[in-house]
Amino acid sequence: MLNKRLISKVIGSLLLLEAVFMTLCVASALFYHSADLLPFILSTAITAVAGVGLLRFGIGAPTTMSRRDAYVVVTLTWISFSIFGSLPYLFGGFFGHISLLRPTSMWNVTTDAFFETMSGFTTTGASMLNDVEAQLEHHQAMLFWRSLSQWIGGLGIVFFTIAILPSMVGNSMKVFSAEATGPIRSKMHPRLSSTAMRIWWVYIVLTIGCGICYALAGMDGFSAINYAMTTTATGGFSIHNDSITHFHAPAIEYIAIIFQYLSGINFSMLFMVAVMRRIKWGKEWRNSLKEFSRNERSKWHDFLHNEEWRFYTLLVVASSLVIAVILIFHNGYPLEEALRKSTFHVVSMMTTTGIFSDHVGTWPHITWMLLYALMFIGACSGSTTGGFKSSRALMVLKLIRNEFIHMMHPRAVLPIKLNGKAIPSSLVHSLMASFAVYILACLGTMALMMAANHDVTNSAIISISCISNVGLSLSELGPDMTWSSLPIYLKWVCTALMLLGRLEIFNVLILFTTPFWKDN
Repeated sequence: MLNKRLISKVIGSLLLLEAVFMTLCVASALFYHSADLLPFILSTAITAVAGVGLLRFGIGAPTTMSRRDAYVVVTLTWISFSIFGSLPYLFGGFFGHISLLRPTSMWNVTTDAFFETMSGFTTTGASMLNDVEAQLEHHQAMLFWRSLSQWIGGLGIVFFTIAILPSMVGNSMKVFSAEATGPIRSKMHPRLSSTAMRIWWVYIVLTIGCGICYALAGMDGFSAINYAMTTTATGGFSIHNDSITHFHAPAIEYIAIIFQYLSGINFSMLFMVAVMRRIKWGKEWRNSLKEFSRNERSKWHDFLHNEEWRFYTLLVVASSLVIAVILIFHNGYPLEEALRKSTFHVVSMMTTTGIFSDHVGTWPHITWMLLYALMFIGACSGSTTGGFKSSRALMVLKLIRNEFIHMMHPRAVLPIKLNGKAIPSSLVHSLMASFAVYILACLGTMALMMAANHDVTNSAIISISCISNVGLSLSELGPDMTWSSLPIYLKWVCTALMLLGRLEIFNVLILFTTPFWKDN
């Protein structure tokens, strides 16, 4: 049976953390004299009360958490965070006002608010706001909340709790496994909370560095903070309608390229490379220096020879060059601009950030197909990005290669290796099952879209964009269209796809299987 008290305790503690984050928005509203002060005060109070109530129900709960409890905790946490995170939108009337006399208006408003919030926490970045600057004018707190929600969800809501409140999550490795993305986990510290803290420090340093660079490149302080959070979270929410192009600054585009690319690398690897071993100065300082150099060379060797990182980097460089050549000869772009625009959009799509610095709808259709493929593949596992993940794509390619070899040599034993280590057959089977379900989910969404009389282009964009957590603007490719124009049932389908893509499909779908709920 489920450990209901422990689940209540964990979710309650997380809701209290969400209330703390909402107080930052209250402070922002006070500082900027924003018009959305009252909605955030009410939302903070309700979230805090709900958190305290769940914590009280969980008093005395046993600390042992089963794998079943972990899957339920993670899924319910993301749903709960999105429910309470949508309260500021509802109280502020940003998607319309709820009328008890008109039940349809209540359904429409709550759907849009929940969609926007889930899009934020899953770092998808698809927005129901067609004109952000007009609809959120003088609402700096709400703009900040949209960016903050993506930053919170960047590395995972429960993962954040493991770092800050490790005692609240019993058997935290099971919880981490239920939320972590990618098929292969990097080496972990014996205490998972220590690993979580290290990765969060990398995340914080990247965010601060990105914000400082944006400010030095000409952004005002508020814009720099918001764009830094959405860039490092690879989310894509913007405080301007035209996103990065609002600033008309190539320097800002280059900064976005660098930090999106870094955010697409496994954070454990970034930590290993960034942290230097201390030299022990004393009688044996020479030996310490030799050991220091040997240790650093080993870390750089592991990083530079990591197959997933090399595959990710190769795709970014090769795709950028191909699109740049097409833009030069087909669209007449200058060399520097072609390289900058192509690299920006390749990195944006592959890291599933989904921001734009040019109108891609004017590009040749072959570039669209290449960007679609990059959206589907995604960057490295263990990063803030979505998508199928580069490690999985690399394993599929190796599996295809081995199949050709096996046709010529039927008795050959051909294990799938990644970074010199053989991948267990059980993991390969899981990989192919994930790939199959991933494709089926995309095709199913496309079928629903086309049944609602949407064209093939937008149907493909919506399905890949949601499950890969990209959330790019639908008006950028194909006919002019917005997310708010979707029928209500498709909005809920897209919301579910966002959650499936962020938490790994099987981790959510297992809750809907009969064996999961059997006692044995």
